[in-house]
Amino acid sequence: MHAMLLSVLGLALLGALHAQDSIPVQTDFQQDKLMGRWYSIGLASNSNWFKEKKQLMKMCTTVISTTTEGNLEVASTYPKGDQCVKRNSLYTKTEQPGRFSYTSPRWGSKHDIRVVETNYDEYALVATQISKSTSSSTMVLLYSRTKELSPERLERFTEFSREQGLTDEEILILPQTDKCMEDAA
Repeated sequence: MHAMLLSVLGLALLGALHAQDSIPVQTDFQQDKLMGRWYSIGLASNSNWFKEKKQLMKMCTTVISTTTEGNLEVASTYPKGDQCVKRNSLYTKTEQPGRFSYTSPRWGSKHDIRVVETNYDEYALVATQISKSTSSSTMVLLYSRTKELSPERLERFTEFSREQGLTDEEILILPQTDKCMEDAA
């Protein structure tokens, strides 16, 4: 019985590792071209946090810059009630260009972040595997250089999110807003 439980857990771990490895990373990723202002256009996730907050979410701005060590500073500004909230994160580069790691100081969760595809001047599709001690989740973000994106790019985001096992209820095109857009650094 004990050996069978271990083998089932081993297979589950292998499956999870395989799922993470199946998420592609942009070929010939050029980090310097990712810098600057982006708008969060789409968000998909199977996390409980997303399910609870989905109805309140709106488009936000994200400014990406590089540290001297080559990591990414990611500053997102989003509307929350009557306020504009700014959240700063430091994504640590890995040996694979286009792949980063982040540990949430608030929640202790570990994030495996991959720039899946981008043309740098229009859109970026980013996938994140989030692991906590008790659970794991997937998040897909669609960034745009402008507040609007072509139907083809929106469809690609939806299609990719479904490929990651997310359902239509877990995929959201964020409502546009002008609130907090000018407050972004």
